[in-house]
Amino acid sequence: MNIDIKYDFDRRRRIGLIEAIWGEDKSIAQLKNVAQQVLTQNEVVFITRINKEKSKPLIEIYPDAKFYNDANCLIIGESPYKLNTQKKVAIISGGTSDLNVALEAKLALNVHGVDSKTFIDVGVAGIHRLFSVLNEINKYDVLVVCAGMEGALPTVVGGICPQPIIAVPISVGYGVSKNGIAALNSMLSSCSPGITVMNIDNGYGAAMAALRILKSFSS
Repeated sequence: MNIDIKYDFDRRRRIGLIEAIWGEDKSIAQLKNVAQQVLTQNEVVFITRINKEKSKPLIEIYPDAKFYNDANCLIIGESPYKLNTQKKVAIISGGTSDLNVALEAKLALNVHGVDSKTFIDVGVAGIHRLFSVLNEINKYDVLVVCAGMEGALPTVVGGICPQPIIAVPISVGYGVSKNGIAALNSMLSSCSPGITVMNIDNGYGAAMAALRILKSFSS
């Protein structure tokens, strides 16, 4: 069955963000179809949640396509539209198990022309690691904080850093923390006021929340 995929080309005009293409549940034929639509309009193709095998047919068609294994993302082309800002985003993660979500957020920001830096393995189990980079983190304007297990890191960061904080629960951990439910509930119950919480593993959504904040700085 042929499904006509309708890419949201008007999204940039409405809200200043491009549409990401969810790759996990789309067939290769569907991904080829939507990629062609997007490139015909001189827009960048940004596919999230795509594995290496599914990306190969697209790379064969588009030699400039780049697959980011650690982020499970594929990018074809480059966006001619960038956010005009000097503001920067720090992406903070409790451990390397959070890396794919953190890098998904970083790539989504990069596509929109926003600089970011990742601070990996600074979780609360070795909190001295967070304190050792705190002065550097405080140079950034928005903080995306990823954590699995009990998801305590955003609360800690929120208690010591004044910037807007976007928390992302990660689906890693033993027993009851499995699949990120414990981290999500912990972040929603945070005693640090004003934390924004994304859905589980939603690095792309965190990047879009950061972009909305950055756009308000520059307006």
